[in-house]
Formats: sequence, structure tokens, C-alpha cells
Amino acid sequence: MISFKKIVWQAVSIVATSLVFMHASMAGIAIEHWTQPSGAQVFLLQSHAIPMVDVQLDFDAGKRRDPVGQAGLASVTASMSGMGVLASPARGEPALDENALGEAWADLGASFGGHASSDRMSFGLRSLTYPDLLAQAVQLAARQLAEPAFPADIWQRERETMSAAIKEANTRPATLAQRAFDQAVYGVHPYGYDTTEDSLKRIEVTHMAELYRQSVLPCRAKVTLVGALTRAQADALVARLLAGLAGSQTTPAGEAHCPALPAVAEVAPLTRASELRIAFDSAQAHVLLGQPGYKRNDPDFFALLVGNYILGGGGFVSRLTNEVREKRGLSYSVYSYFAPGLHAGAFTIGLQTRPDQADQALQVSREVLARFVADGPTEAELQAAKDNLIGGFALRLDSNRKLLDNVANIAWNNLPLEYLDRWTQRVQKLTVADIKAAFQRKLQPDRMVTVVLGGTGASAQ
Repeated sequence: MISFKKIVWQAVSIVATSLVFMHASMAGIAIEHWTQPSGAQVFLLQSHAIPMVDVQLDFDAGKRRDPVGQAGLASVTASMSGMGVLASPARGEPALDENALGEAWADLGASFGGHASSDRMSFGLRSLTYPDLLAQAVQLAARQLAEPAFPADIWQRERETMSAAIKEANTRPATLAQRAFDQAVYGVHPYGYDTTEDSLKRIEVTHMAELYRQSVLPCRAKVTLVGALTRAQADALVARLLAGLAGSQTTPAGEAHCPALPAVAEVAPLTRASELRIAFDSAQAHVLLGQPGYKRNDPDFFALLVGNYILGGGGFVSRLTNEVREKRGLSYSVYSYFAPGLHAGAFTIGLQTRPDQADQALQVSREVLARFVADGPTEAELQAAKDNLIGGFALRLDSNRKLLDNVANIAWNNLPLEYLDRWTQRVQKLTVADIKAAFQRKLQPDRMVTVVLGGTGASAQ
């Protein structure tokens, strides 16, 4: 039976997109920021058009913190933290297994969960802001944050499920090509780690509990809120969410105590070109070309964003699509993208083609890239890209979820609070010379990794 709370939530969700879009379009994006006594950094965007709130808590505990030999630890820790909570005898609260926890969230018509990306471990709460409902949702989320059970029997089940999924993925050419590419681009950096059956076997619930204990601390938290809350309400909500976590105490001087995390080495630049050809019986050859790119807070971000739209990120209007697909019919789809993070994420050109056309498609892609790096875009290409990106900017902000993602991105990467207000201005003022210079600073077409998977021959250079 669908609860009344669920019906209300569904009704609110129907009108959420249009109302949030109107709110973001008619008003400036005023992000408030402060630091709590615990050391938690809070970022709030008030949006009172609908009675809901989205909250994201980010911690420096992503893939880049995975130990050697235990790839996937951050990811499974985040997901397993939602598989049950311990009992709280002092408060008279019983333990909750995964089923009871799921039912509790369903009864509230709210949601809470965790996941890990390359850089961060994140937890998200979504709830209506009716006072009695929000209070219960925050209380349950706070308990889930403070008292994850990490049940060993559930981990055994999940590990077997993940291992089966990995076995199946290993039959896919796209998986094998991407794995080889990542390892060649990132070398020994954690960005290149791949979760395997063996790495899962080395992970136990004690490892998850230890990573969680060391990493999920109030003083390490960056908390983003978007929704119908005042600053005072948001501050109280965050304090309640984090109150049960270890390390929430302050020093006698009133300062938050937070042990420093060990530094993570940067991604090493490539010193030479390399090519790997992997035999695989498939109808299509998978071709990947690239190198380490740049960090997310790099000053060249906007020039590289717009330039890549022209090169291969703009779909049917990109140069790569025009040269590889339209003029020569070598591939249905060809693309390029940057993946910046706290470290230099990869720049990638990718396509699929018939094995007998792989060399030609690769050669054309290399020529397009080299020419773009050498000469930059044309004035007409740049103007068309500006018109498209600026015209579509509002679609990046047309829901609570998208606003949350954008504000959390600002928080995590230490970007200016007015970043979104100045986004279109930064794009508009770019010149051909700006994009050409940025690409020449970041890309070296003669020192890239190439992976070609498909056909019958295999070699490495």
C-alpha cells in the first residue's frame, strides 16, 4: 500500500522541476558558506519554491584513497554503510537490518544512501521539509551515519554478487579496452585501479569499518544543502546529522581537531607514446586515445570545456564527428572528453569501428586532434559553441538535484561562490587564442596512449 507521505512526495516531485527552474532563472544563485565548530564546512542554496531539501555530505575517502591491492574499498564501504545500523541501548533504539532500514525510509517517503567516486565518498539525503517529517528523516540519517553495522553476512552476499558482475563485465570488449587504457594513462596512480575478484577477496568488513572511522569525520565534511531551509535551520540540520560521528569534539581552544590525511601523489605525465593492440573476437574494434589531462580547479577549465565541445564533445556538431563519421563513414559515434578531478583526470578520444577500418579511423582522429591543438578552433566554431553552451546553461540548474550537484562541485573543488553566476560570462569572453593556448598547454598529441581492442592480432609498443 502506498503511504500518504509517498503520495505527497510524488505530487511535490511533479511540480519540482518547473518551479526550481523558475526560481533559478529569476534570482541570482546566492550560495551561503560557513564553518561549524566541528570543522564541517556548510554550503547552502535556499530554494523555497517547493517544500523539499537535498543534502549531500562529501568526505575525502574516494577511490584515490584505496590501498594497493584493495581496489574498490571506498566504493563498497559507502554502499555497505547502508546495509544496517547498530543498536543504541543508551537511547533505547534497536538495531535495524537492511530490510527494516529500507522500510523506515519508505515510511518517511525520504531517501538516504552513500556512494564513492574517484575523489570522494558521498552521502545524500532527500526529504520533504514539513517539520515533523524532516526531523524524523534527519534523525534516521544521523543514526545511519554514526552507527553503520557493516554486517559480515551481507558483505559475503554482496561480494559474490559483485564478483559475478565482474566476470560478466570481463566478457565485454568495452570493459577490457577501458581497463587497459586507464592502466596505461594513470600507471600506479589510484585513478587507474580496477576492482577485481581478487581485490574484493582482500576486503573484509574490518577494513570498511576502519576506513569509515578514519575518514567520515565532521571536521572532514563538506555539506551542501539545496532547498526550503533558512540558514539557521540548515545549520541545525547539519549539526544534528554529524553529532554522532567520532571526532566531533573540539580542542580546549574551541578549534576542531582533524588529523591530516596522507598526501596522494599526482598523476605522472606521459613521457612517450605507447600503443596496445589487444586481440578480441568482436564485430567492432574499440579504439581509445588519450593522456592525463588537468585538475578541476585549473584556470584553463572554461577554455578546455568549450574547446572540447568543438573538438569532440558536441556530438554531431564536433570536428571529430564531421571527419570520422560524416566525411568517411568510419564510425557511428566518436567523442572526446576531459575527466578532471583532484588530480589530472584523463583526456580521452573514443570510437568503435569495423576492425579492418580501425587504423584509418585512428589515423584520422590523430590528425584532427593534432590540427586542433596546433591551430585551435575557427571563429565560427567558437561562436556556435558559445551559443549552444550559454543557451543550454539553464538546463544545468532546472532541478534541486542539478543545483545540488553544481553547488557540491563548487564546495568540493574550492571554486568561487559566484561561480554559477559568472559561468556564462566566462564562456562568452573566451577567444580562439585562449582555447588554442589552453590545449597546447595541456595536450601532447605525440605522447599519447593508444588502445585498439578487436581483430586477431595483439602487440604492444
